[in-house]
Amino acid sequence: MKFVYFDCSSGASGDMILASLLSLGVPLEDFRQAINNLKLRVDIKVSKASSRGFSGLRVEVVVPKNSAGRTFSEVESTIKKSRLEPEVKENALKIFKRLFEAESRVHGRSFRTTHLHEAAADDALVDIVGACWLLRRLQVAEVYFSPVNLGSGYVETSHGLLPVPPPAVAELMAGFPVYSSQEPTELLTPTGAAILTSLGRCLSPWPELVYEKIGYGLGHRDLKYHPNLLRAFYGKLKDFQPARKIQVIEATIDDASPQLLGNFLNRALELGALEAYLTPVVMKKNRLGSKLTILAEIDKIDRLTEAIFRETTTIGLRYYPVERRVLRREIKEISLKGQEIRVKVSYFGGEAINFQPEFDDCLRAAEKLKLPLKQVITEAIRKFKA
Repeated sequence: MKFVYFDCSSGASGDMILASLLSLGVPLEDFRQAINNLKLRVDIKVSKASSRGFSGLRVEVVVPKNSAGRTFSEVESTIKKSRLEPEVKENALKIFKRLFEAESRVHGRSFRTTHLHEAAADDALVDIVGACWLLRRLQVAEVYFSPVNLGSGYVETSHGLLPVPPPAVAELMAGFPVYSSQEPTELLTPTGAAILTSLGRCLSPWPELVYEKIGYGLGHRDLKYHPNLLRAFYGKLKDFQPARKIQVIEATIDDASPQLLGNFLNRALELGALEAYLTPVVMKKNRLGSKLTILAEIDKIDRLTEAIFRETTTIGLRYYPVERRVLRREIKEISLKGQEIRVKVSYFGGEAINFQPEFDDCLRAAEKLKLPLKQVITEAIRKFKA
C-alpha cells in the first residue's frame, strides 16, 4: 500500500489535486474512462505546463455553459448510479457530505435543501470523484497534507465578492492549521479543502518522508509570489511513519558508578531508545561526571524517563524535540567463504553511498575462518561492491 503527502504551500484546488495525482503515472485514457461512468457532458483536457521553474500537468474540465449546481440528493444519485468501485463512491460521497454540511451552516439552511453552485457542478464532480478514483488506482491507503496557504484578498463567487478564505473554506478548515503568505488571491478552493480534510490528515511540521516520486499539479493562475503548484509526495506506506517525532533526553550524573551507567545504556536500547550514550563532563565543585543522552521517539519517552529515575542516581532530567534526517536503509546478504554476512546499505536518494557489514556476522565468520576480524570486514565490503 502507498501514501501521498500534499505540499499545500501554494494552496490546493480540485483540478490541482487531479493533476498532481495524474502526473504520478496514471494513464489519462484510463482516467477518462472512469469519469465516463458519471455520464457527464464534460471534456477533460490535460496538458504539460510550467510555473516559476516547475514543470507539471495542468487539468481543465470543460463543461457546458449551462452546467448547474445540485443538491446533495442529486449528487448522491449521480454517483450511486455510476459503475465505479464502492470505495470510490463512498469516499466521494463523504467529501460531498462535508461540503454540503459546511455550506448549510454558512447559509443557515437545512442540509437537504442546500443547493451548491460551483462546488456541485459537473467540474466539481469530476474533481472529487476523479481524486477518489486516482487515489484508489494508485493504491493510496493514507493521505496527508501540510498546513495550507489560504491566500488573501477577495474572491468572486455566485454570492458576490467574498473575503479570503470564503465562508465554506473557513468552515471546512476549522481545526486544521492554515496560514496566509499574503498572495493577493484565493489559493484554497472549497473543493480542494473538502478533499483534503475529508480524506487526509494534516502533519506539521514536515514529517520524515521516504518517498518514491513526486507528482506536480499546476493551477491556472500566475501568482505574484509563488508557483501555482501542488506537489504530491508518493511512496510506500511501510516506509512512512507520520507520528515519528524524535526527542532528546539528557541527565547529568556525578554520583553513579561506571558499571551502573554502562549497564543502563543497554537497558535504554531494550526500551526502544534509538541511541544512548555517555559523555564525560565537569560538574559543580569541579566533580567529574557523565552526561546521559538518549534519542527516542515521543511515544517511548514516559517509559524511558521512568527507567532513568529507577535505574540511575539522577534526580532530574530534561527532554526536548529535535529534527533529524536519516538515510533509507536495507539489509542485503553475501556469502564469504561459506559464511553468510548481512550488509547494511544506506541510500541518499536512489544512490547507495554507505555499506556496512554487520559486526556480529563478521566476528562469527572471523572465528570460524580463523582470520583477523578487520580482514573479514574488508573482504565483505569488497565482495559486496563487486
